[in-house]
Amino acid sequence: MTQITLRRPDDMHLHLRDGAMLQAVLPETTRHFARAIIMPNLVPPVVTFADARAYDARIRAALPQGSTFQPLMTLYLTEGTDPADVTAAAASGLVKSVKLYPAGATTNSHSGVSDFGKVQAVLETMAEIGLPLCVHGEVTDPTVDIFDREAVFIDRVLAPLRARVPGLRVVMEHITTEEGVAYARSAGDDLAATITTHHLILNRNHILAGGIRPHYYCLPVAKREKHRLALRAAATSGDPRFFLGTDSAPHTDALKEHACGCAGCFTATNTMPLLAHVFEQDGALDRLEGFTSLHGAAFYRLPPNDGTLTLTKSATPTAFPAKIDTGAGTVTVFDPGFPVHWQVTA
Repeated sequence: MTQITLRRPDDMHLHLRDGAMLQAVLPETTRHFARAIIMPNLVPPVVTFADARAYDARIRAALPQGSTFQPLMTLYLTEGTDPADVTAAAASGLVKSVKLYPAGATTNSHSGVSDFGKVQAVLETMAEIGLPLCVHGEVTDPTVDIFDREAVFIDRVLAPLRARVPGLRVVMEHITTEEGVAYARSAGDDLAATITTHHLILNRNHILAGGIRPHYYCLPVAKREKHRLALRAAATSGDPRFFLGTDSAPHTDALKEHACGCAGCFTATNTMPLLAHVFEQDGALDRLEGFTSLHGAAFYRLPPNDGTLTLTKSATPTAFPAKIDTGAGTVTVFDPGFPVHWQVTA
């Protein structure tokens, strides 16, 4: 197969930042994606319905002329989140989810949750109205090895949380382990999981072997090869519980190539060709549309997009830009480390 046409895809986990960075990276997503779940971990974070309205307005003001891209807004869960405000935000149709960051788990997560008892009422309200909780699934206990934090989170936090709040709809974001895949497969219809582009390609050797490669450093960090293969099997399986959330996360090169570098891979520019490469390798191009365009929409109770996107394979490798220039500094585009022959042609 040298060409495939899909319904226009959705990115169910995206960082756009704000200001000059937003202006620069937004077109990289809108070129291929019709909608995206927008992460709320700005400084200060998007905590209230009013914050979400204001951020949505800034995103829409930055859209390329003629773009029909739809941002799907998310509230940042804090121990002071008001259940009534969450209800109003969901009822408006603007806000599609609430994001749980364990305090200190990743970039700009310090306003996150430490005491889950303080968010019980919010979670119960979300279960009643059917609003999904998007979860960054890692414990922050410093005694837990960073490569084990996802598996420990499932046992210590996620499973007990779901038992305390029956019916809560949960998205396990950017899963990275065999344990994450197994838990998602064993759960009911009220749980799904996103998988990133880069975690389908990287294992921990790519970050560490032969020298530290800061542009491959992300959180959750890439794991052993057996975990990458489990993610590939899940993504290409056609199972509707798994769908694309790129977690595309722009940081300037100065902050990535740093003594304490920021976590995140910027994949918005080339995700769709990379996924075509991965799915073709695994003999699953016929399941790419489900992963990118159908499963996520169904879980979020959205109609599939009307438009289409066509990917074409050529004999010549596709040339992707190495960097994106922004008013805040340059951002390096994710390099898979191998030639990719797919490109978006329509």
